[in-house]
Amino acid sequence: MDASQNPSHSKSFFTDFVAITKARLAISVVFSSAAGYLLGTSDEHPFSWVTFIMLVLGGYCMVGASNVFNQIIEKDLDALMDRTKNRPVPSGKMSVRTAFIFGGILTLAGLAILYSINPKTAMFGAVSIFLYTSIYTPLKTITPLSVFVGAFPGAIPFMLGWVAATDYFGIEAGTLFLIQFFWQFPHFWAIGWFLYDDYKKAGFFMLPTGKKDKKTALQTILYTVWLIIASLLPATGYTGDLKLSLVSAGLVLLAGLWMLVYAVKLYNKMDGPAARKLMLVSVSYISLLQVIYVLDKFIR
Repeated sequence: MDASQNPSHSKSFFTDFVAITKARLAISVVFSSAAGYLLGTSDEHPFSWVTFIMLVLGGYCMVGASNVFNQIIEKDLDALMDRTKNRPVPSGKMSVRTAFIFGGILTLAGLAILYSINPKTAMFGAVSIFLYTSIYTPLKTITPLSVFVGAFPGAIPFMLGWVAATDYFGIEAGTLFLIQFFWQFPHFWAIGWFLYDDYKKAGFFMLPTGKKDKKTALQTILYTVWLIIASLLPATGYTGDLKLSLVSAGLVLLAGLWMLVYAVKLYNKMDGPAARKLMLVSVSYISLLQVIYVLDKFIR
């Protein structure tokens, strides 16, 4: 191979790596784990750069592997949808065999890295990839309950950081799990709403009623309310070492009401633009909530 070709091949590999691991999604998931880790640190469990970096690398590997296997399983369906037809596997840029090897390497590397932190972290990472690829992905073409199943692996990263810091799963990690669990529903139903026609091409059932109707919009509002309640639990004093000051609880409440406003707008307008705005707000909300939690811990 001519040396002059190397830069273009390197760029192509990087582009395919970003696409097949869904880098933007993976980074947001890793951000959740990092926030959970910072929340779990204490005098008893001091911050460690080595552990923090391993969590970030291992977390990215596990999320990336899940996304690789997801794209292998759904390659024929991805080819039918406008937003996914240019991904490496359905477009033919990467063979299924190459993708599978790549996914396998990421899985083994991720598990090894997380296991070096502690076995519980690796176990939850393994549970996450299993649920996502083996249960959630196949269910997407069968039942709207796939979103409920997918909410479990989707909620693991936030609490995974706490487990990495403490080597313990208790009320604190459970609360972090609960927050991100409830967040999944308005977030993914908003996506399922404004991408309804594209999902329909592949036969994906993402909305709870299967339709863009008032019942779906109402459920989006209800789960947003549950999310707000869950996010305020650390302010009650009943969530162990996971605490939240009243000032920060007020900020978290305002952020939740901000998201609720857009959930109500979806109910009133019943259109794609309203759903897209709710999706964007939901992404901003979960990041903002995690930042408030972390800042509260170190400023309080």
